[in-house]
Amino acid sequence: MQKIRQNDEVIVIAGKDRGKRGRVTRRLNEERLFVSGINMIKRHTKPNPQLNRQGGIIEREAAIHISNVAIFNPATNKADRVGIKVLDDGEKVRVYRSTGEQIDG
Repeated sequence: MQKIRQNDEVIVIAGKDRGKRGRVTRRLNEERLFVSGINMIKRHTKPNPQLNRQGGIIEREAAIHISNVAIFNPATNKADRVGIKVLDDGEKVRVYRSTGEQIDG
């Protein structure tokens, strides 16, 4: 089970963007993910008229390692760890470790 999923609100706990919050836009693989507004890079791009793409310096998001982000708990306004709890019917759900409440999603 993935502890951090798409559309989760996360907070960066390490790196140049430490302390910033954003939503997970997509996962690249098991270890890397894209977060909106985090880890912005400048890409020097050549124009391509066939694809109707303008050239220049384009700023876009780069992938960030999953160990550098933590899920954001709105109840405590802090970063939190994710635990997995098995319900009575056998379903697995994600919970915040600090409060024990279930994560919506």
